[in-house]
Amino acid sequence: MNIRDRFATLLRPNQIAQAHCDIPCGIYHPHIAQQGAESVERMMVLIGELGNPTDAAGINSLARYTAEKEKAAELVKHEVRILWGDYFKPPHLDTFPDLHEKAWNIMKLGAACKMGVSLDDAKALRAAVDDFADMYWKSKE
Repeated sequence: MNIRDRFATLLRPNQIAQAHCDIPCGIYHPHIAQQGAESVERMMVLIGELGNPTDAAGINSLARYTAEKEKAAELVKHEVRILWGDYFKPPHLDTFPDLHEKAWNIMKLGAACKMGVSLDDAKALRAAVDDFADMYWKSKE
C-alpha cells in the first residue's frame, strides 16, 4: 500500500451518514395534503357505491380504490408532518395554541381512513386538513 492509499484510508469515514432534507429551499405548501384528503374522500365514496362486489371487475375496483385511499391517506400524514415539524415554529404557537392537537388529530384521522371505509372519517380528515391549511395561510400574513 502506497502513502496515498494509506492517507485516503485514514481520511475515509468509518460510517456513512445518511441525511434527508424535506424541503431545503424553504418552500412549503398545504395543497398536496388537501388534494390527498380529497382523494381519500372520493375513494370512500367510490367504495361505498360498489357495495359488496362479487364479480372480478368489482373486486378489482375495490382493490384499486382501497390501495389509492391508503396511499392518499399516508400522503396526507406525510405532508402535514412536514408542515408541522419543519415549517411551524414555536412562535406560531402564540397565534395557534391548538396547532399540535390539530396536527395530531390529522394523524389519527389519516390512520382511521387507512384502516377503515368510513365516509364520515374521510370527511373529518378533509375538514381537518382544510383547517390546518387555513392556519398555514394565516401564518403567512
